Amino acid sequence: MSLATLVPVFKLYGETRHWPTPDLLHCESIQERSRLHDWRIRPHRHTDLVHVLLITCGSVDLELEGSHHHHWEAGVIVVPAMTIHGFCFSPDVEGHIVTLAQPLVDHLGGALDDGKALRQAGFYALEAASNRAQIVTLVGQIDREYRHPAPGRRQLLEVLALALAIELERLLLPLKPTPQRKVPVVREKGRRHLERFHALVEQRFREQPGIEALARELGLSRAHLNLLCRQQEGLSALQILHDRLLLEAKRQLTYTNMTIAEIADGLGFSEPAYFTRFFKRNMTLAPRAFRKRLAEQP
Repeated sequence: MSLATLVPVFKLYGETRHWPTPDLLHCESIQERSRLHDWRIRPHRHTDLVHVLLITCGSVDLELEGSHHHHWEAGVIVVPAMTIHGFCFSPDVEGHIVTLAQPLVDHLGGALDDGKALRQAGFYALEAASNRAQIVTLVGQIDREYRHPAPGRRQLLEVLALALAIELERLLLPLKPTPQRKVPVVREKGRRHLERFHALVEQRFREQPGIEALARELGLSRAHLNLLCRQQEGLSALQILHDRLLLEAKRQLTYTNMTIAEIADGLGFSEPAYFTRFFKRNMTLAPRAFRKRLAEQP
C-alpha cells in the first residue's frame, strides 16, 4: 500500500468537512480546534491549503514529513500544501492557526516574487526573532478582522496576509527551518503534476474545461491524472475543478450584488438553471437560499 493511501487528505484542520467559508483565509485559535481532538491532530495533509501556526505559550510535538520534534518555546510553524503533518499540543497551548487557500497563496507568491516562506515547511523559534512583535500583532489583527465582518474585510484580510508573508520571509533570513526528510523522487514528481494541475484549474475554471484537455496540457492521460488526484487527494480531477467553481460561486454570492444569471454566466454555465442545480447538489441550498441565509446572519 502506498504512502498516499495511508495518509488522509483533509479539507481543513484535521477534518474532512468542506472549506467552511467563502473567504480564501480561515483563522481560529489553536485551542478551539485541538481541544475537540484531545489536543492531538493525527498525521494528514492538504492538497490546496497552507497552515501558519503561531504558538505563544505551551508546547507541541510536531511531525513534518516523518520527522518528529518537540518545541516548547514560542514559534511559528509553516505547513505548505501536500506536506504530511501532525500535532500533539499541551493543554496550556495558546496561539492561532491561519489557513490560506491555494489561490491566495499563489497571489501572495506573485506579490513576493515567489517567496519561499509559504512553500517551505518548518518551525521557526521566535524567542530571539527581531520581528516577533510584528508577527504576533499581525496574527491578532487577522483573527479580529476574520471574526468581525466589516466593510473592506476581504481586502484588509488579503493585505494582512501579505504583511504576514513578508514578516515570515524576513524570519527566514537569520533562521533555518527544521531539516526535513528527503521526499522520494516518484512522489515528488506526482506532487509537481498536481501543483501544475491546480495552477491550470485556477487559470481556467471559469471556462469549465474538459478534464481530457487539461490532462493533455500536463502531458498526461486522463486516467493517469485521475489516478494521481485520487491517490493523493481522494478526489477525481473533475471534483477538484468543481470544488474551485463552488468556492468562487460562494464568494460571488457573498461579496457581490451580481444576479444569479450573471454569476452563472461568469462561471461558464450556459443556463442559470444548470448553475442552480450544480450549486444545490453541492451545498444542499439553492443560490438564492444561500444568499438569503447569509443576509439573515447577525
